[in-house]
Amino acid sequence: MKKIVIIGGGAAGMMAAVSASQHGAKVTLLEKMSVLGRKVSITGKGRCNITNIADKQTIIKNIPGNGSFIYSALHNFGNQDIIDFLHHHGVMTKVERGGRVFPVSDNAKDVVEAFRKALKEGQVEVITGQSVKRILMHNGRVTGVLAGNNIEYPADAVILATGGASYPGTGSSGDGYRMGEMVGHTIVPLKPSLVPLEVGEDWIGELQGLSLKNVTASVIFDGKKMADDFGEMLFTHYGLSGPIILSLSKKVAEIFKNKPGEEVLIEINLKPALTAEVLDKRIQRDFEKFSRKQLKNSLGDLLPAKLINVVIDLAHLDPDKFVHQITKDERARLQQQITNLTFTITGTRPVSEAIVTAGGIHVKEINPKTMESKIVEGLFFAGEVIDIDGYTGGFNLQAAFSTGYIAGQSAAER
Repeated sequence: MKKIVIIGGGAAGMMAAVSASQHGAKVTLLEKMSVLGRKVSITGKGRCNITNIADKQTIIKNIPGNGSFIYSALHNFGNQDIIDFLHHHGVMTKVERGGRVFPVSDNAKDVVEAFRKALKEGQVEVITGQSVKRILMHNGRVTGVLAGNNIEYPADAVILATGGASYPGTGSSGDGYRMGEMVGHTIVPLKPSLVPLEVGEDWIGELQGLSLKNVTASVIFDGKKMADDFGEMLFTHYGLSGPIILSLSKKVAEIFKNKPGEEVLIEINLKPALTAEVLDKRIQRDFEKFSRKQLKNSLGDLLPAKLINVVIDLAHLDPDKFVHQITKDERARLQQQITNLTFTITGTRPVSEAIVTAGGIHVKEINPKTMESKIVEGLFFAGEVIDIDGYTGGFNLQAAFSTGYIAGQSAAER
């Protein structure tokens, strides 16, 4: 019976352990945190966006960071496979906007619990609170790992599934890159992917904590719209965050990389469902309703309270002016700010605050059909430690599950 050691108990590591055990291996799973699946437990605001129901080509398209590398992995273990796996272990799922798949319970911990059950069924030895110093080798092939307490775990194969360098509090502190580099692998420089954005406007603090739904955000560069997304966003003390901002951050980071020092803007349309004509009529209707009130007290039905003074100020309007005195030109300026609330992006937050890390083990040094190293015999990779990163919507977790499954299967059968 093959002895396999898996380093990392996140989405990819747990999936690799389940897969390897299903294919007849004796598996030991080492996780340096006190519990498994810490990052899985907080994904999707604690709801866990498991996968996406899109077809294979669409999934690959939504993983712009080397998505084509996981073609074989997706073929072997795709979105329906992870859904079926969870159903089998008692976690029912539902599909939401954009094809995103969540547990019916809206509780990410149910997903982790399903994996715990599967690991127990597969008689996987799970050791938590156990860090790993390095991968052991002899004559170019893996012989096991050396743990942080100097205990050696012998193995016929090792699967490195330590995650990226984002959210270090969950255990993803970049250990895998160090271990991969120690045995000869190239590390593509790390950078944040799916990360909040910092803005230059000093009044951003007035909006801190405000969450918006059903808005459109657009990336503007050199006067052109480079990307946009519709959904939810959040204002922070330093700038912008939330699902649609995280999705757009990859494009922003790309522009910063290729055009350093150039100005990048984010425009927010607070009422994307309304045409200019309909929005104007809506504003006029509110003005009629509140005709005896000042402008600052007449927009409560149209805008969140925190945004009212900001929008009025940006439109260069007098907040104390009574609405029946507002001119057509002033109304147009108000409308312009509602549909084009603009922010100057000054940078991204650090890798440690990113949802996903871009960069990692170079894909050219990994066999995409098996996830085995082309440099070290018996060493396999899975998940975010590989240079793979995608957009929000369940695509990153699917990549973790797919690469984890094929790594476990390949390691057991090699």
